[in-house]
Amino acid sequence: MKKKIKLFFRKLRKNIIEYIATNRLFITYIIIAMAGLMLVRNFTIGNMWSFETFISDLALVVMIGSFGYLVKPKNQYRYFMIILLIFTLMEVINSIYYTFYTSFASFGELGTVGQTETVMGSVYERLKLTDVIYIIFPFLFYFIHKKLLRSTYYNFMSVVEKGKKMCMVTLLVGGLFLAYTFVTATSTDYSRLAKQWNRVYVVERFGLVLYQINDLVQTLSPKFSSLFGYDEAAQSFIEYFTSDDIDLYDGDNKYTGILEGYNVVFIHMEGIQTYLMDVEFNGVEATPNLNRIANEGMFFSRFYPQVSIGTSSDTEFTLTTSLMPAASGAVFTQYYDRDYITIPKLLKEKGYYTFSMHGNYASMWNRSTVHPAFGYDDMYFEDTYTYNKDAEDPNNLEYINLGISDKKFFEQVVPIMENIEATHTNYMGTIITLSNHSPFIYLDKYGEYDMSTTYEDCDEITGECTEVTTNYLYGTAVGNYITSSHYADAALGEFFDYVNNSDYFDNTVFVLYGDHDVKLSRNEVNYLYNYDYRTGEVKTEDDPTYVEYDSYDHELNKNTPLIIWTKNKELRSKLHGEVDYIMGMYDVMPTLGNMLGIENPFAMGHDIFNIKEDNYVVFPNGNFVTDLIYYNNSEGQYKVIKEGAELTTDYISNLLEKTEKILDVSNAIIVHDLIKNEGDTVLELKESGASE
Repeated sequence: MKKKIKLFFRKLRKNIIEYIATNRLFITYIIIAMAGLMLVRNFTIGNMWSFETFISDLALVVMIGSFGYLVKPKNQYRYFMIILLIFTLMEVINSIYYTFYTSFASFGELGTVGQTETVMGSVYERLKLTDVIYIIFPFLFYFIHKKLLRSTYYNFMSVVEKGKKMCMVTLLVGGLFLAYTFVTATSTDYSRLAKQWNRVYVVERFGLVLYQINDLVQTLSPKFSSLFGYDEAAQSFIEYFTSDDIDLYDGDNKYTGILEGYNVVFIHMEGIQTYLMDVEFNGVEATPNLNRIANEGMFFSRFYPQVSIGTSSDTEFTLTTSLMPAASGAVFTQYYDRDYITIPKLLKEKGYYTFSMHGNYASMWNRSTVHPAFGYDDMYFEDTYTYNKDAEDPNNLEYINLGISDKKFFEQVVPIMENIEATHTNYMGTIITLSNHSPFIYLDKYGEYDMSTTYEDCDEITGECTEVTTNYLYGTAVGNYITSSHYADAALGEFFDYVNNSDYFDNTVFVLYGDHDVKLSRNEVNYLYNYDYRTGEVKTEDDPTYVEYDSYDHELNKNTPLIIWTKNKELRSKLHGEVDYIMGMYDVMPTLGNMLGIENPFAMGHDIFNIKEDNYVVFPNGNFVTDLIYYNNSEGQYKVIKEGAELTTDYISNLLEKTEKILDVSNAIIVHDLIKNEGDTVLELKESGASE
């Protein structure tokens, strides 16, 4: 028996040695490919050593590599190198993408690549060594190939290798690994793989390669057939908007019709987050003008953008349609030709003139096509304004970051708006700011904002104390952001001074909103809350002055201001005070629509004054926030945000079901143009149901 065991292990050892000796190039390919995939997971979601994810990635790396055996040994290097280059490109793109969006890239977003032209500075600013470290792997593979080339390896393999047999056996082994991945997957895993909106979860469970393959299939499938999934999507759409739940929070409230006949101007504030309103240094607020406007108007203090890859364009889309961003890609570049119900369109039906203004190029985010399609009569974009276009001149205060400075922009906006008011009975417009876009590196142009801190430094032995002044935030990501935002706030203040002093705008309501967070990491923002300027280090949780700032706090901190303001004193008395209900960007259209006397029957959001504390805000990644909790869909965990909150057993499961339904139905509307194709059916069914 012992002899048989020894013989078995001796034969096994011989076979392993023989396999390694005759498959050195393939094994090298496997090791290098897996190293890259494990590193990208380590530097993003942090599950480098997850067994299930490892097996899934390994299965596909092996299966893809198996076809290399069908190539002659002397040409196999080229095949494996091409695959490794594809993997490397995939790793670099996803690493950089994750830095910006805390998610993974999609083929459906290739249409947005052109939008990076004017924001490359933001990309370079955030680029890390870990984002590009993967490029070393193809070079490593090349050097190993050169070493094998100098040996007799390729000549020997040309004689002994049985390519077809090795391909089949290797493919089978990879298939067994892949079978294990699917056998151990749960129904939840399958659901999230199929829907793909929770990309982080898919990569955590199935690995980056399977995620990217699945994403490619889902991106191409609707392109091959306009009927792909249409029937199911249409049925889901009809059921959703004819259910009793959709009308649960309908009806009038004390703000119904309060803005009928008033002009409305939206001010899209680039990168302004609500926490800035609480920041103060040496008695000077970071956003004194925004704070003043909030105090004079109606301030929604727990308002959340719901953006995906489209960032600013997603905000425009969600605000004006009450739909969620597309699950893949950006609506403004890929689904702009659908029939959407928008605020400009509805107000045009009431006789309003509509316009949009922005200091950037009209081609950015395809606005030159989208804005007219969404109902804007005229666009006043970059070529409308006069300013010094010498971007290289550090003393040129008329050009900041991506183009015309906000101060110069607003200065020229006022006379255009006054002319619009003089020539139109009613109007609706959107003004998009520019200067507070990342990167926040134009410190010499932002103006003075003293963020220094003075403290007493005492000698422990002599007891003598001296005053020390430190500007510890200067040059940091969060410090530069605060400085930039202080400039943007000053420009906003000058604009509202113009408005207040103008003979116009007595019949105009301004709606100000922050478009999205600025993509600073939790560690970067934590520098504001927990940096100890005495020691030069970030405080630990043991420090009695430590401010808790975990991942949930960081997500909750991504809210932005929403303010309704008017200089009309009578109207201001009715639209005044803080509203602290949880609210999302998709709630803006129903809330303001009720005030303006317009309605979108296919809104995903609610009138906040009807739903109140029962509201819930869904994010494109499947997370959601309510008055009670913030739920992380990827981790399946939540944080209670209301002290003493008591959750029923089905509270989270019901909200998870609603979240999935909102994301599915909204995306179906976008992809399959369901408002155009099935909207009349829904309205007829609702009307017949009401008559019964």
